[in-house]
Amino acid sequence: MKGLKASLKTIVMTLVMLCAISAQGVTRDAGGDMSLLLRYEDNGANYKDKNGTNITDVLAFVKTQGWTSIRVRLFVDPSQASATEKGEGVCQDLEYVKRLGAKIKAHGLKFMLDFHYSDSWADPLKQYTPASWASLSEDELKVKIYEYTKSSLQALKDANATPDFIQIGNEESYGILWGVKGGTLQKCNASSGTAEWTRFSGLLSQASKACREVCPKAKIVIHHDRACEQGTLFNYYLKVANNKVDYDVIGLSYYPHFQGYLPTLDQCLTMLGNSFGDKEVMIVECGYYHKWFPTSGVNYDYSDTYPITHAGQEAFTKALIETLMKHDNVTGLYWWWPEANEFGLDWSTKRVTDAWYNAGLWDNETGRALPALYALHLFSFPSGVEDLVMQEEKGPVRVFTIDGRYVTTAADEEAAKATLSEGLYIIGGKKVLVK
Repeated sequence: MKGLKASLKTIVMTLVMLCAISAQGVTRDAGGDMSLLLRYEDNGANYKDKNGTNITDVLAFVKTQGWTSIRVRLFVDPSQASATEKGEGVCQDLEYVKRLGAKIKAHGLKFMLDFHYSDSWADPLKQYTPASWASLSEDELKVKIYEYTKSSLQALKDANATPDFIQIGNEESYGILWGVKGGTLQKCNASSGTAEWTRFSGLLSQASKACREVCPKAKIVIHHDRACEQGTLFNYYLKVANNKVDYDVIGLSYYPHFQGYLPTLDQCLTMLGNSFGDKEVMIVECGYYHKWFPTSGVNYDYSDTYPITHAGQEAFTKALIETLMKHDNVTGLYWWWPEANEFGLDWSTKRVTDAWYNAGLWDNETGRALPALYALHLFSFPSGVEDLVMQEEKGPVRVFTIDGRYVTTAADEEAAKATLSEGLYIIGGKKVLVK
């Protein structure tokens, strides 16, 4: 009788916990910024899986590997970009993004749109006003950014490419729409004064307003590049809040060789969760080299810990995911330029860029998918327990509480159980009762 009561108690507790999942579970998105995918495909890049089998549909392939979302950048008029910038991959005008966005949505993937409010790269070093907007007054710029954002989103919506996430600016750590290159540039950063923030937040608010009107279900992202600088991030997003900018997600860039080591990132994520708990956090850009580590511009060298090899790139990716999974507020992870693949391209007639990028997730010399690509699914996590149970894992197993919170990774089920207190867990995709 005592055993029967215990069994009934266990069943009741299990049912209660299962019923709570949909309300408490955390949904995370993993994927990449694949803004050049169409150019690679159109020019004949030969994508293969890790075994050397040809991939006929890259988006379908990454979806089978657990990717859930794809990011794409949009320039105002990339035809105005310099030859050097075009050689770096600047080509994404509205027609291009409509085509790629519709393809992403047709594959059942989420779509993050990344507005570069410029004709070329918008980042901390350059946020130049588009040529066609150069003569506008400050008041006219506010109207323009609203109208441009709204019309672009409506065009995407009409093309069956409605974004699920919208970045209103790319790495706008120093503001947006500075002015014409060479003139007096109107920058704004975490330590700027009231006048600068009034201008910057006014522009952001107009862009946000357009997003809410056209894509009310989309989450709005404000993107900063200093993922490892606590003070900078705190002051920046505090001023965003004080200026009442409407947004949902703190977006960060994290490239360890530029920004810092994982423990520092971990501390910053904790601070963001404590200070801005109503906002999600996403790593909207990240990357790590698998070959030919750069010889300049490197602030932090992680190569002793994570060698610049295929295996080293995978090890870094898994360590990054381990760090991110500690934080319930972190809901997105996007690899930057994963589709870089020169295999099969004829550089004398058809090429996508003027230089190889060796931090993507395919090997440029063989066209084969790299181990890190397959590791990204470790971050994406559905909220429904039925989906979790279907995700059987081989090798090391991940352990989650029944409501979807990450606990640890262990060599196998028995090793995991040895470290856990009593309760119901999901271990390697299976419900397991630890006694």
